[in-house]
Amino acid sequence: MDSTRGAAPAGTADATALNILSDEALMQRVGGGDEPAYRILVARHLSRHLGFATRLLGDRAEGEEVMQEAFLKLWRGAANWQPRGARFTTWFYRVVLNLCIDRQRKRRGRQVPIEDAGDPVDQRQPADAGIHDRQMSRQIDGALAELPQRQREAVSLCYLQGLTNREAADVLQVNIKALESLLTRGRAALKQRLGHLRSELTGGTP
Repeated sequence: MDSTRGAAPAGTADATALNILSDEALMQRVGGGDEPAYRILVARHLSRHLGFATRLLGDRAEGEEVMQEAFLKLWRGAANWQPRGARFTTWFYRVVLNLCIDRQRKRRGRQVPIEDAGDPVDQRQPADAGIHDRQMSRQIDGALAELPQRQREAVSLCYLQGLTNREAADVLQVNIKALESLLTRGRAALKQRLGHLRSELTGGTP
């Protein structure tokens, strides 16, 4: 008998026990229909992957739609999920990336204003500080949006999502040398486009 299907509804103690499990262990439980394990995976990964999808697409609403699709794929495909040596995060980044690529192909030729992207202003900050931060964020997002797709993906994974070069290469399904080439070209392009922000980004240091 599958113990995950026969388990009692998760209470506080059960939720605490689930929270210490790895993503891979939770995924196996989700494959057995464990909804509390699924909710924990959503809580762990929604915000981080939403930021990734939003930057790739330049549109937060589309990023949210992608995440709904991604978690639906996770739920429906969990029973057949096989890690094959890969971490859950590598697999899930690939799911989100592929959904973003599909959307980009469908809307090819249609421009989306960069103003539609980005997070709400932090209301704890002074209004002028929030406006300044949003303006800077939009310039950075705009520069990223101008990069070729593969460079944008590599830069986003390594510098904004915090993946190692090996993890990013696995997500993009390229070797390390190819990944480093994408990063080198992406950094050079961003440096050229964002040179005027250098002093602000470094606190006034030339």
